[in-house]
Amino acid sequence: MVPFVLWGMCMENYITLAEASRRWGISERRIRTLCAEGRIEGVTRFGKAWAIPENTEKPADNRVKTGKYVKKKT
Repeated sequence: MVPFVLWGMCMENYITLAEASRRWGISERRIRTLCAEGRIEGVTRFGKAWAIPENTEKPADNRVKTGKYVKKKT
C-alpha cells in the first residue's frame, strides 16, 4: 500500500475516502457523512480532507431500512 500525502505530510497509517469506499463497499459521500457524524473511530480532518486510520472497521449502518419510520409524539 502506498501512503497518501496530505499537504506535504506523509499519512502512512491512514487511508483516503476513496480507499475506504473501495474497502467497505459504500460511497465516498456516505463515508463523508459518517465522518461528520463522528461515527468512524479515530478519523481526523485536515481542512477539507478526511484521514481515516487504516485499521478502522466499517461502522454499523443504523439507518431505518423498513420504510416504517414512525415519528414519536412528544
